[in-house]
Amino acid sequence: MNILDIVLVVVLLISLVTDIKERKILNIVLFPAMLIAFVYWFFTQGFNGLWSSLAGFGLGLVLLLIPYLMGGMGAGDVKLMATVGAIKGSTFVFYAFLYTAIVGGIIALIILIWQQKWHRRVKDVILWLWLKRKGIDYPMIWPKKEGAILYPYGVAIVLGSFITVGLRGW
Repeated sequence: MNILDIVLVVVLLISLVTDIKERKILNIVLFPAMLIAFVYWFFTQGFNGLWSSLAGFGLGLVLLLIPYLMGGMGAGDVKLMATVGAIKGSTFVFYAFLYTAIVGGIIALIILIWQQKWHRRVKDVILWLWLKRKGIDYPMIWPKKEGAILYPYGVAIVLGSFITVGLRGW
């Protein structure tokens, strides 16, 4: 475990707490961590290390950019994933993204079941699939406010990142 692993754990834990309590992931936590990652990789591996860190940052940013632009998550979530990429590199952040998506889906499903709205969504999906099979183009429209599943996605990012550490190592 090196200094960046410690930085990663601290960033993830602080982000978990602030996202749950305040629904915010703080720039004051993320930006210094990014800077530390870029400097660390540059001084330990030169421009190759810096490039690897920048590539991880870029991939982490791009992976969540479309959901952010569609209003599905906040900018803090995107920056958190980019910070994970800057610290651990592109391969790690890609796996963290995959595990985050799985965890996020499980959390959403639990919330749907908890709110007892899952049956309505299942009916909507079945109707949409049946109409598609019949060749009828029927747009799947989800209500904007009613039925929206809102939860701090940073929780899924943190858990996905820790799962990646557990399965792939530091």
